[in-house]
This record gives sequence, C-alpha cells and structure tokens, in this order.
Amino acid sequence: MKNINEYINSGILEMYVLGLTSAEENSEVEKLAAIHSEINKEIDAISKALMFYSETSSSSSAIDPTIKSMIMATIDYTERLKGGEKSTVPPMLNDNSKVSDFAEWLNRKDLVIPEEAEDIEIKIIGHQKNAMTAIVWIKDVTPYEVHDHEYEKFLIIEGTCDIITDSKIYSLVPGDYFAIPLHMGHTVKVTSKTPCKVILQRMAA
Repeated sequence: MKNINEYINSGILEMYVLGLTSAEENSEVEKLAAIHSEINKEIDAISKALMFYSETSSSSSAIDPTIKSMIMATIDYTERLKGGEKSTVPPMLNDNSKVSDFAEWLNRKDLVIPEEAEDIEIKIIGHQKNAMTAIVWIKDVTPYEVHDHEYEKFLIIEGTCDIITDSKIYSLVPGDYFAIPLHMGHTVKVTSKTPCKVILQRMAA
C-alpha cells in the first residue's frame, strides 16, 4: 500500500491537475482519491492554487501572461521532486525577513535564471496547501494584477524595482520587503539594468 503522504509529496498530483499524467497514472490517482480524502483535498488545493496564478486584471479580459511562467515553474518543480529533490518549507515572509533566510535556495547552482530567459522566470522552492514560495526574475515589467483571494509578498534579492499600486509608487532595493494588500491593483517595474530577483510568496487569504 502506498504511503499517502509520500504520494502527495511526490509531485504526481500537480502533474495530474495540469493534465500531464499518463492514462495509467490518471487511473491510479483517481482510484487513490476515491479511497483517501487527503488526496482529494490536495487535488482541490492544487487546482485552486493554479487558478490563483491565472488571475486577470479586473478591468481586462486578457489572460495574464505570467500564467505560462507559473505553469512551467510548476512542471519544473514537479519534475525536480520526481527526480529526488526533497520537499522543503521556506520561511514565511514578514517585515523582519532577511535575504540570508533564503540562502539554502539562493546558493543552489540549479536555481538560476536561464541563459535565454523569458520576461518573467520562476523557480518554485516551496509549495504547501495554502502557500507557494518562489525565486522570481523580472526583466522589465509585470502585468497589472488585482488579487482578491491571496496575499502576495516580495523580498528583493538583487536589482531594484518600483511596485506601482493604484495609489502610490514604492521604490525597492535589495533587502526590502513589501506585502500587497488584498484588492489593490499593482504592477512591478524594474529600475535596474539587470533583472530584479525577488523571493515571491503567495498565500491563500
């Protein structure tokens, strides 16, 4: 009999929600989900998390272009778990957070920006039921967003940027922390010559 916690942490459920599992794997997931409520709950949580990533501006019907980067990051993270990477729980971001708190992930040679990077590159470093933590590189500007169901927090690692909200512009440098309030429209504009590297954390409200 499968160890349910190990199965949940294996990455197979993320692949299942993304439609990237084989027919045999689909059958296995569905059989186990019918028996174990924990698996059903996890599938539901993953589905809701992926919906968060595809949020669009309240004033626009266009799909948020960051969804591609987030889905690719989810696939990458799932493949890393399947390849033997251990699931970790990064610290929760807050006013007292320091860059050094994330040295375990920032010093890894595999968690770097690709040579042919997209405008937004994402490497997930932790994924729990109600929270996702990632290293993100932004080359220029992010789409305008409004989050109604999750909190979004940033810790600037390298480069500089302006977080532009509906009411104010906040200029951030390495070491700065910023939390986006619910329902507040915002975008991130890079002000350095190099990509702005941040720790991003999204938590369900």
